[in-house]
Amino acid sequence: MRAKSVLVLFLSSTLAFCATSQQKLQQSRAKDPKYQYNLGLVYLNQSYLDPKNIDEALKCFVKALTLDTRYYLAWNAIGLAQSLKGNLAESAKAYEKCLEIHPEFTEAHNNLGAIYQEMNQLPKAEAEFQKALLDMAYPTRELPYYNLARLYVLQDRLDLAYESVQKALQIKPRLAMAHNLMGMILEKQNKMEDAVSAYERAVKLVPDDLQFSFNLGAAYLATGETAKAKEIFLKISPRVTNPAMKARLDQFLKVIGDKKSPNP
Repeated sequence: MRAKSVLVLFLSSTLAFCATSQQKLQQSRAKDPKYQYNLGLVYLNQSYLDPKNIDEALKCFVKALTLDTRYYLAWNAIGLAQSLKGNLAESAKAYEKCLEIHPEFTEAHNNLGAIYQEMNQLPKAEAEFQKALLDMAYPTRELPYYNLARLYVLQDRLDLAYESVQKALQIKPRLAMAHNLMGMILEKQNKMEDAVSAYERAVKLVPDDLQFSFNLGAAYLATGETAKAKEIFLKISPRVTNPAMKARLDQFLKVIGDKKSPNP
């Protein structure tokens, strides 16, 4: 009986120690801006499961800033979270705040440029992308090049757009969205055969992307390869939910059907 009593006492002491240690750990985490920031990232990465996770992420990032007002990474993350919520003005303010604290944080320049572009503030967007490209050590330099190409397409500066997307692909040859953008630029330049090749590369890299496949199908149709176009359109049709894309797809299929109809 005595041995049993000692065991019970030992277990009780151990549990009390664990509870105390856990409490200290929680208190430590509550005062750690880095922990709050990382917790916010976890929520943000799970936003595809539930949009409410974005709000939980924002709470964590704000908490990190209450603990360290110069925690620039939290401002960058707030910018991303606000952009996911569609709050472009709030997103821009957060990225601007991040860069006030750390002007050399290249990722925030690229992110801010993307938001300015969404807000149709194109000169400011171009300036931010160019700032990002000044950092030769930036590990994803293909992104500001890609973003510049998109911006130049909007401005109908197609030669600059082509040059920028080429540079993006030189850095990352398997960047599927850059191949797709290359196809769009070539199509605007009336270089349809080259556009088809670019779209084919995009689809080969990401076969399940509906937009890439749709663009390739439309390019096939424009170059007279109706059988290939029809094959793609019929394959993706059951998965298309976007009303505008669905309407265009149905129209293309009708054109293909009409082309095969016998003359009266």
